[in-house]
Amino acid sequence: MGVVNGVLVGYAWGMRIPTGTDVRLPFRDRVEAGELLGDALAGVDLGPEVLVAGLPRGGVPVAAEVATRLGAPLDVIIVRKVGVPGHRELAMGAVGEGGVVVHDERIMRAVAPSEAAVDRTIAAERAEVEARAHRFRPGREQRSLAGRTVLVVDDGLATGSTAEAAVRVARAQGAARIVVAVPVGSPAAVARLEAVADAVLCLAAPSGFGAVGAYYEDFSETTDDEVVALLLAQASGASPRASRPAATVDVAVDVGPGRLPGTLVVPERASGLVLFAHGSGSSRHSSRNRHVADSLRDAGLATLLFDLLLPEEDGDRRFVFDIDLLAERLLAASEGVRALAEVEGLGVGVFGASTGGGAALVAAARRPDLVDVVVSRGGRPDLAGEHLAHVRAPTRLIVGGADTEVLALNRRAAAHLGCPHDLVVVPGATHLFEEPGALDQVADLSIDWFRQHLPAPR
Repeated sequence: MGVVNGVLVGYAWGMRIPTGTDVRLPFRDRVEAGELLGDALAGVDLGPEVLVAGLPRGGVPVAAEVATRLGAPLDVIIVRKVGVPGHRELAMGAVGEGGVVVHDERIMRAVAPSEAAVDRTIAAERAEVEARAHRFRPGREQRSLAGRTVLVVDDGLATGSTAEAAVRVARAQGAARIVVAVPVGSPAAVARLEAVADAVLCLAAPSGFGAVGAYYEDFSETTDDEVVALLLAQASGASPRASRPAATVDVAVDVGPGRLPGTLVVPERASGLVLFAHGSGSSRHSSRNRHVADSLRDAGLATLLFDLLLPEEDGDRRFVFDIDLLAERLLAASEGVRALAEVEGLGVGVFGASTGGGAALVAAARRPDLVDVVVSRGGRPDLAGEHLAHVRAPTRLIVGGADTEVLALNRRAAAHLGCPHDLVVVPGATHLFEEPGALDQVADLSIDWFRQHLPAPR
């Protein structure tokens, strides 16, 4: 996509300041985008009392990096666009916390909705704002924007409508200066924001702009839990990522008919390495496995997330349920990555999900020298069949209490394991562990098992 020069546009309290930053697209992920954005803002005199406000959800990981680089507090601005009754995609205004309501007078005049319809729509959106506020700030009030310079941060601008609503809400809450800061955006959206903000910092505004996700290699969904964790970490004075990677390495696993891409991330003083075996046609971009991987790295474990299927195989059930094939690819990854200097001497565990759980156990049975420990999340260990009796790697099976069919399969499979093992049920969790806090329990249980059983680094 090329190199695009970033520039701070809009007259910010009498100054127009270029960033002098060259940005190569696509960004690796939101963290890298936030690092670059924070570096650009670090050279701008923003004045005292700066507050970084991310737009949930995808804007918060970007904002967390900006806040860290500026040494500024982090919060969110929760806004909801108010759609015209019967035409919700057309915004006639927005609502925010503290009872703030802003109207788009042009749209209001054009559609002339009834007062009763407007009141009902605003009430519904206010309720959603309040629900999200409780979700993202449990037990904490919104930080005051009054008299501050507020940096409104998102992961990108497509139309700019949400960012515009956030600017108007921040203005209504008394912000002294408002800067919209994004890694990438459409030229039209940037121009739209210039009209309402004091300044707009957009690192890259390519002509022919498409969807925001097209400018990221990894644009996986940010979860509510991730937003809460970032806000809590910053509020407590901790780094949003407790263990800064000492190395991030793009890898490719050679599997004969092609090469499988992956990312190896090694925290400082790593105590072990965990390979992720995705299941049911998922990929290295799985938001659930990435959430667990982040927690493992915070606990000092290196992680390798890679695709188990080639693009032409993805979605084909012949490959998705070919446990022998998946196991062989896991072993190829384990053998290949062990040769890298960044993880030399580390014990290797496998975290398997769904069909990946069965593949992890088959791999452990076939090559105990390449797999030291296994954790399965909502896995299908039954698919390992006769290999179960030959597994020697300590194995933990984690299953949701509401995932009754898979729980029964795990219980039957556990009876055939001769290795040290246990089965842990997460109460109330369904197959994908989408319930609040369920994935965090999975991560904690996994960290505990890997710490107990991974061999000490050599």
